[in-house]
Amino acid sequence: MPQNSRKGSCGIKRFIILSLLILLLINAGDIGRFFFPIPYRQMIFREAAGAGLDAFLVAAIVKTESDFNAGAVSVKGARGLMQIMPETGKWVAGKKGLQGYNPDLLFNPEYNVRIGVWYVSELYREYRGDTVLVLAAYNAGRGNVGKWLEQHSWTGEQGSIDQIPFPETRQFIRKVLFYQKVYRHLYGSTPAGGKN
Repeated sequence: MPQNSRKGSCGIKRFIILSLLILLLINAGDIGRFFFPIPYRQMIFREAAGAGLDAFLVAAIVKTESDFNAGAVSVKGARGLMQIMPETGKWVAGKKGLQGYNPDLLFNPEYNVRIGVWYVSELYREYRGDTVLVLAAYNAGRGNVGKWLEQHSWTGEQGSIDQIPFPETRQFIRKVLFYQKVYRHLYGSTPAGGKN
């Protein structure tokens, strides 16, 4: 192949690569939102705003728990978008004064998120606004978190997540915090009650 043809070919390849990179940069937000959508966004943001919670945190919990699959069921029996255990759903429904509780209602996206958001806000009250403790309790249960803190097997701080005895809980906290940052970056810093 002649020398000039190779130089021309390299120049075209560079031009194509540079053009693709520019297109990616220009459309980065759209591409990011394509790979990290928030199904049920309006409903999730509305429920979160009503409870005074960060909507991106709630969306991140849903992403981590069920990947937005309203019909999801865990090995342990947790159900729906926020993977609510039937007993927890019954307890929250009682606290909220919701009549006619049935575990199958947890497959209803709005009902599930309403129950889950109330529970997260209750954990925030209990753990005085500490997101890491809230997420640990949401995943592993209040009893386990209380035991870990009491026995000093975990300090409860974000920097000491590796001390948590349950690998699943460590991963859960890390994933939720990661997705929360991703959503905030892609969808704006303030969700404004679902108006984003």
